Amino acid sequence: MSSDIDSLLRGAKAYELAKRAIDAMEAHRVWPTAVNFELWLHYVSSKDSEVTQQIASVIESGEQFTEHMGEELAAKHLPSGKLSGELIDAGKSLTEELDSVSRAIESARETSEAYGQQLATASESLQGEDAEAVRVMVETLSQATRRVRDENSALENQLAETTDELGKLREHLEQVRREAMTDGLTNLANRKAFDEALEAACQGPVTLAIVDIDHFKSFNDTWGHQTGDQVIRYVASVIGRIAEAGQRFAARYGGEEFAVIFPGEAPGVALQALEQAREEISSRILKRRSTNEDLGAITISGGIAEKQPGETPVMLLERADEALYASKNAGRNRNTLAGLDEASKAKPRAA
Repeated sequence: MSSDIDSLLRGAKAYELAKRAIDAMEAHRVWPTAVNFELWLHYVSSKDSEVTQQIASVIESGEQFTEHMGEELAAKHLPSGKLSGELIDAGKSLTEELDSVSRAIESARETSEAYGQQLATASESLQGEDAEAVRVMVETLSQATRRVRDENSALENQLAETTDELGKLREHLEQVRREAMTDGLTNLANRKAFDEALEAACQGPVTLAIVDIDHFKSFNDTWGHQTGDQVIRYVASVIGRIAEAGQRFAARYGGEEFAVIFPGEAPGVALQALEQAREEISSRILKRRSTNEDLGAITISGGIAEKQPGETPVMLLERADEALYASKNAGRNRNTLAGLDEASKAKPRAA
């Protein structure tokens, strides 16, 4: 599918096609990211493609085409999106395999040394005994072992160098993996990294928080996407500091939403951390970098849920989302704990 797009973009109608895609994104208030641009190129150029049908379905429903939708469509339909995930998984598998090879090399070296020592000890114990034939045999084996050990000395040096290179390769693969699991705008973990972290955290007790920037669409429409990015980066910096303690994990969940995983921590601890972040964010008056204009105060809303026995990551996410919607419906700029009665679960902004 991408090869067809590449052909069209190198053809006579390339600029016309690109303009149609940009116009369509602008008409539907879609950010012109590289991923979205490729998706909407498919939308304007191929009426029958699955990408076109899914985008059309979103438009017909009146729902906003979000960054998260774009990421999901790209991962499912665009070769580049699929390749990214495959490279991450392949890199992880290769790293594990290299670890296994390194351990095998070290084990073989230790076994060889132990064997030589055992033979030498056996030879010494037979000195002066009446088992001359056995002694000669063992001595012969000892000499052979010494020769093998000497001949293998150079090989061991080479294996040590190889192991060092494997270590460097592992570090490089891990760096590539980290970059592929990091959101480019905020430097927080991205959605794929979050999904993996939540799956792992749900093996034990965990509390999950979902955070959303209030009225962000309206703010974005008023000030533009670049200023919107400035706000997202600022909120991300505050949310990111929550995860500096313990084994907490912060991620950009999608668009203007963030998530924080609190492994082994109670909902009250998560609520306290989010309250501190909410108060810090709402107390600061941001300025537009290009003009130094006051942007006013930014507020966030959050939903917090503690994993229940037998609950899956998806179920936990749904309850945290419901708590977030409760915060929105209660007036925003507050955090809500899932599972409490309506009278006490929302903690509003202090007067």
